[in-house]
Amino acid sequence: MKIKQAKFLKSAPALCDCVESQLSEFALIGRSNVGKSSFINTISNNNKLAKTSNKPGKTKLINLYEFNNNFIIADLPGYGFANVSYNVQNIWEKNLSQYLLKRENLKLLIQFIDSRHTIQKNDKIMNNWIEYNNLKSIIILTKIDLISKNDIMKKVKYFEKEFEKKVFLFSNKFKKYNDIILLELDKYIVE
Repeated sequence: MKIKQAKFLKSAPALCDCVESQLSEFALIGRSNVGKSSFINTISNNNKLAKTSNKPGKTKLINLYEFNNNFIIADLPGYGFANVSYNVQNIWEKNLSQYLLKRENLKLLIQFIDSRHTIQKNDKIMNNWIEYNNLKSIIILTKIDLISKNDIMKKVKYFEKEFEKKVFLFSNKFKKYNDIILLELDKYIVE
């Protein structure tokens, strides 16, 4: 699949505020600052489509983007450290749970994990929650350009063993991995 068109649709605080659509939808989840927005910019070939930041917690809403007029990607607020109050984090958690469990056209969750680290506690908790709720998901290891080439396959084996599922690689510098990810997403798009 080639991305020929991408556009921002809407930022929504909760499920009830999201755009109504019959298009297949994919939700990006992961720790704050893991590279979800960079992923959107890289696959769309537009560095200004999704806002990126070096500060964790910048994404505060469900940001919806439409690709090729046939699927939607939802960039969700990151879990883990964010410079917001405990009450705001609780509101995010409630709204995100509702979105993830009740969004009718949500076909797949894409959990992003920083390849530079071992499994973080909140990555494991999120993955367990996904499994408990029987949601379809894949894992993408980000920032692989920041680890040595020799360590890439070690990281893949480590995370596949820990999560007992195939993991995909992503880097906004090495675009060769994009086609593999897009091919995987294509399996979930309902025409």
